[in-house]
Amino acid sequence: MRSASTTEFSERRVIANVMKGSIGNLIEWYDWYTYAAFSVYFAATFFPKGNLTAQLLNTAAIFAVGFLMRPLGGWLFGRFADRYGRRRSLTVSVTLMAFGSLLIALTPGYGTIGVAAPVILVLARLLQGLSVGGEYGTSATYLSEVASPGKRGFYSSFQYVTLIAGQLIALGLQIVLQWVLTEQQLTSWGWRIAFAIGATGAVVAMYLRRTMDESASFEAEVAHTGDGPRSGLRLLLQYPRQCLLVVGLTLGGTVSFYTFTTYLQKFMHLTSGIPNSTVTVINFLALVLFVALQPIAGALSDRIGRRPLLMFFGIGATLLTAPLLMLLANTRSSVGAFAIMMTGLVIVTGYTSINAIVKAELFPTSIRALGVGLPYGLTVAIFGGSTEYVALALKNAGHEEVFFYYVAGCALISLLVYGWMRETSRNSPLDARIGANAEALPSE
Repeated sequence: MRSASTTEFSERRVIANVMKGSIGNLIEWYDWYTYAAFSVYFAATFFPKGNLTAQLLNTAAIFAVGFLMRPLGGWLFGRFADRYGRRRSLTVSVTLMAFGSLLIALTPGYGTIGVAAPVILVLARLLQGLSVGGEYGTSATYLSEVASPGKRGFYSSFQYVTLIAGQLIALGLQIVLQWVLTEQQLTSWGWRIAFAIGATGAVVAMYLRRTMDESASFEAEVAHTGDGPRSGLRLLLQYPRQCLLVVGLTLGGTVSFYTFTTYLQKFMHLTSGIPNSTVTVINFLALVLFVALQPIAGALSDRIGRRPLLMFFGIGATLLTAPLLMLLANTRSSVGAFAIMMTGLVIVTGYTSINAIVKAELFPTSIRALGVGLPYGLTVAIFGGSTEYVALALKNAGHEEVFFYYVAGCALISLLVYGWMRETSRNSPLDARIGANAEALPSE
């Protein structure tokens, strides 16, 4: 029996590893969202002078290209993590993000180097897309594997804590810079500060990740196989049911997440008629509370299981998305808008707080990072990345309410998956004997 001091020391190591991994995740997502937050200021720098809308469309197209790189990142870094270790993969991932942010911060404008400016911007965004695509699967795997048994839901929830916190920091920095700099200063050079901070933070995260412990699950798998686990698409194809489950788990969650976070800002302004300055405050306060909900829900899943929370999300999003958005469309009150947004985010918490651990619990150690990262990356690139475009296209066509039912329909598909799948916290491959879990997974 382990002594109390040994257990306490072990728990401190778990907390230290989770913090180091989570800080890197926060920086990755800060860098990712900084592009969207500051694109209105740097669009004129990278493209020829002319119509601002055209310049913004160009930056939006490059943002979409970054999204499309996420499945490739999930494959590259997932395979790397399964073959050479989670720590190495996470360190390389954040290094790549640092380089991408530094490129954007230092690249001269179109007026100085011509067409090379947008070309370098595309290259930087491709690197960031690869990085953030690889971050999700490996981060979900690492946090799940280093977490203490019985607390995996709680610790793995910090992936979305830091994901949302990265968005909040980018938004908060934008507000601060808007206060201290003029519009002309922000457009001329002020936006570069945000990317320089991101590059610096990524370097710090890179150092912290180099000091993390490798997960015991991976080290045991290496010891069992001798020269490291096998990994790759051929091995992943031996788990078709698990891959399809990841797609089904993700579909409704990613569409709902981007609806109630990213798109709702535009919805409140364009449809509800709430001023942009007020929308910014509503969004910021709602996301702060959303962050606080993640570990609470994650800890709850350790007590009652993962499926009840997923079912809560699936039923809530299927039945309430359309009524909530219809109510918000006719709301002019900032308090009312905040309450509606928070209701949506409480529902989405049923997915965001535990989606990482649920997916990690589906796969054995030898293929876990790739199994989580690649199907997730494909689903997010196709459905999550297109959420705002679908919403705006339907609004432009005069059929905005169709989007409400589109989101509800995606949630319904996921609900059917939740109803069919097993409780992943029971007989999880994370608890299986190393060496045995590669040959068999728990039956339904």
